[in-house]
Amino acid sequence: MADAAPTTPGGRRLPLDGVRVLELGNYIAAPTTGRLLADFGAEVIKIERDTGDELRNWRLYAGDTSMLFHTINRNKKSMVLDLRTEEGRDDVRRLASRCDVVLENFRPGTLEKWGLSPEELSRDNPDLVFVRISAFGQTGPYSQRPGFAAVAEAYGGFRELIGDPDRPPVRTGVSIGDSIAGLYGAFGAVMALYDGLRRRDASDEPLPLEDRIVDVALHEAIFSMMESLVPDLGAYGVRRERTGGRMQGIAPSNAYTCSDGFSVVISGNADAIFGRYMRAIGRDDLADDPGLADNDGRWDRRDELDRAIGEWTAARTRDDVLHAMEQAGVPAGPIYTAADIVADPQYAARNMIQEFDVDAGGEAPSRVGFPGIVPVLGDASLPIRTLGPEIGEHTDEIRRGLLSEDGR
Repeated sequence: MADAAPTTPGGRRLPLDGVRVLELGNYIAAPTTGRLLADFGAEVIKIERDTGDELRNWRLYAGDTSMLFHTINRNKKSMVLDLRTEEGRDDVRRLASRCDVVLENFRPGTLEKWGLSPEELSRDNPDLVFVRISAFGQTGPYSQRPGFAAVAEAYGGFRELIGDPDRPPVRTGVSIGDSIAGLYGAFGAVMALYDGLRRRDASDEPLPLEDRIVDVALHEAIFSMMESLVPDLGAYGVRRERTGGRMQGIAPSNAYTCSDGFSVVISGNADAIFGRYMRAIGRDDLADDPGLADNDGRWDRRDELDRAIGEWTAARTRDDVLHAMEQAGVPAGPIYTAADIVADPQYAARNMIQEFDVDAGGEAPSRVGFPGIVPVLGDASLPIRTLGPEIGEHTDEIRRGLLSEDGR
């Protein structure tokens, strides 16, 4: 593995110190894998063309680099290489020989076309782990199809369940398919690294190549989150449908509007909670109704329950509603905006909003909060070491350290 990477500003050793990652990915999926590995100490070298990852311009309201890029590519190094040239591809081969993991999210076959296949890169580095993220995976009849997260979310069954039943399916407000695939990529990378160390300890032999390739398909990452969507169809003939703010078969659990215009989510669907919930809203008749004692009965009467709850919340402010639910021991919470999150003491207590001076297109840098590192080790988020780098910011450093004759 690589030489020890920097620790946190406080000197804390990070779990992936010493792991070096070569990131050949753009957009969100593979860079999310790289971000997770970098957050916990891996040295992640992000390869960009001279115009940079296109994510630098996504949601760019001012300045030169979007906050989205800064967020997803934090704690990484940036090096400019042109993989369309033999010189650039040769640099990738040399870098890969000194790395532990290669990440990529090109269409299947692209690395092979460039002479950068796992077989080729493994010749000089038989322990090298590959994380390959694509729309439909490296094999199968759809493998050559292009596709972003929106398409994957449709294929994975997710889009069909989002929205109201009398309207077309809608999309969530984030690239959830890319992010889930990135999580699986990071998990797969760490899993393969651990398996490789175990193999070396047992026999001093590297893992076979097929065990070092982590093949993440966006649509499968989404499908894996769909709970019992397919088993329910096979076992009961039940086709899940869009239910708006509800969850199929679970009641009462929904969003409700309060008198001050704010909304809350209240989840009082557990049998033991339901009675307390109904008494808290002054509906002892519903609490004592034997037909509502279990979830099946409550789901059948979900509209009646939502009307009763909605009438109660509509007569009270958000704070009053949440106080009443807290007193009754009913899970509830406000529907937060970004401003609410920034002001929340729970986020602050766990260091989940970390501020940096950033170029946001003004005359002077702006103080901007960024989401902290998850999961927490200890009692608060690890500190973000650096935000997403400038294009090619570390090219010279990497050439001197890893590609020079002395570095070899």
